Amino acid sequence: MPEYPNRQFLDFEQPIRDLYEQIDQTKKLADKNQKVDYSSTLKQLSDSIIDKRKEITEHLTPWQRVQLSRHPDRPYTLKYIDKMTTDFVELHGDRNMGDDKAMVGGFAQLDGETVMLIGQQKGSNTKMRQMRNFGMANPEGYRKALRLMRLAEKFDKPIVTLIDTPGAFPGMEAEERGQGEAIARNIYEMIRIKVPVICVIIGEGASGGALGIGVGDKVFMLENSWYTVISPENCSSILWRSWDMKEKAAEQLRLTSDNMYKFGLVDGIIPEPLGGAHWDYNEAATILKSHLVPVLKELKKTNPQDRINQRIEKFGKMGFWEELPE
Repeated sequence: MPEYPNRQFLDFEQPIRDLYEQIDQTKKLADKNQKVDYSSTLKQLSDSIIDKRKEITEHLTPWQRVQLSRHPDRPYTLKYIDKMTTDFVELHGDRNMGDDKAMVGGFAQLDGETVMLIGQQKGSNTKMRQMRNFGMANPEGYRKALRLMRLAEKFDKPIVTLIDTPGAFPGMEAEERGQGEAIARNIYEMIRIKVPVICVIIGEGASGGALGIGVGDKVFMLENSWYTVISPENCSSILWRSWDMKEKAAEQLRLTSDNMYKFGLVDGIIPEPLGGAHWDYNEAATILKSHLVPVLKELKKTNPQDRINQRIEKFGKMGFWEELPE
């Protein structure tokens, strides 16, 4: 049986919910009539859940993948840190303005090695989401992230960033405190940082909010995450003056992991548990960890200056353009 049966279901996951309800009804029948063996029926229904998860995963539209990336049961940064590391010590504040709860980070042990982990945190319930500002960091959040990166560089520790944000906070106060400058500064500094940097988009990767901690030697995406300059809803509202075209916008933006990999904007796609990361936190963290550890070991073999040069070359080659003759 899946690990978390008391979950929320998206519209296209309703067939799975129906199977859970059948299991509940069968268990009630078994309690009432203990002389009848319902074990084979329960096993058949449990197997049907696995099959249905596989069937749904194989035929997801871009918009459905966006919905999965926002699933309320999906694991966030702190959940991954909890499941795949030990001895996590969270560090707070940017030493200038304050401590942005939407951006978390600190040292932890990953497979016996000390790493700096940084990422956006959305919150697991309404109160926590408000406290975390729904994962939308203010300038002090990006400045905190940069402070932690420099601390990692000082002690020669690799950096892993976990990206999951609908965008940097767009409020007036954030702009007054230099939101654009903070993100631009992070991009500039991450290109030049001497220690290995791995970035993983674990959910939503929107606009500059993602780029503020998204420059690294390797950039990966989880299978059901997305990465683009604008959300489908906002794209729809600009192009069609309505959110009703968000599904078409999601398709046209080519925001899914397979498209990003084809475009050369990410270095690889990390698979998720069957049906999405929200079905099994332990398995999702184990899969992510199994991808991070060997890449970190490989990156450490490279000379720091060579890593920086490769990083500059990697991001410099992104995109398509033409140069007109003089």
